[in-house]
Amino acid sequence: MTAFTRALRRKSSRRIAAVGVVAAGALVLSACSGNGDDMSGMDHGSTASATATAEPGKSAAAEDFNDADVTFAQAMIPHHQQALEMAELADGRASDSEIKELAAQIEEAQDPEIKTLQGWLRSWGKPTEMESMPGMDHSGHSGMDGMMSDEDMEELKAAKGTDFDKMFAEMMIDHHNGAIAMAKDEQKNGKNADAKKMADAIIEGQSAEVKQLQSILDRL
Repeated sequence: MTAFTRALRRKSSRRIAAVGVVAAGALVLSACSGNGDDMSGMDHGSTASATATAEPGKSAAAEDFNDADVTFAQAMIPHHQQALEMAELADGRASDSEIKELAAQIEEAQDPEIKTLQGWLRSWGKPTEMESMPGMDHSGHSGMDGMMSDEDMEELKAAKGTDFDKMFAEMMIDHHNGAIAMAKDEQKNGKNADAKKMADAIIEGQSAEVKQLQSILDRL
């Protein structure tokens, strides 16, 4: 082999080696670029997940309430339960058709609200009123706004006809006013959007019923 031929082969070998280095470098850069894209995608996924979690209605229930919401729910449960008991007494005792209709309206509205309030408390990891105070009777809640004593309830049970109608209207006005006061406190101090919405509904609905009950009393 001549010196000229050997020189050509050495140049060719260096050219091939250089091409190999460039190709390898390109592969490395491509791999790094791919990894960067993957990491970027992961970051975006994490951001999207965090954003979704923070969207209204999707955040954890534990982040959406305060002590005022818990007090509202726990106190409103026995309050509603007594209103239901009073409304149920109208069957067979009330003589006024409007009182009977209003009693049925109270049952229809407040029974589902009790279940909703209990569901909120469970989702918040808080005991319901009855679970936190087992065996407590109405007299135990006598200090709560608008709650009737056991003696009041016994008097209502014993009444019939027009006497029942008048007593029911008077007692339910006091009872509703108590619920309205509790709802206004929730509006002022609560945090949970659903609880505040229920408070709004209680104020609106029961304020209208108070006016209706007063008009019934005026004509009896």
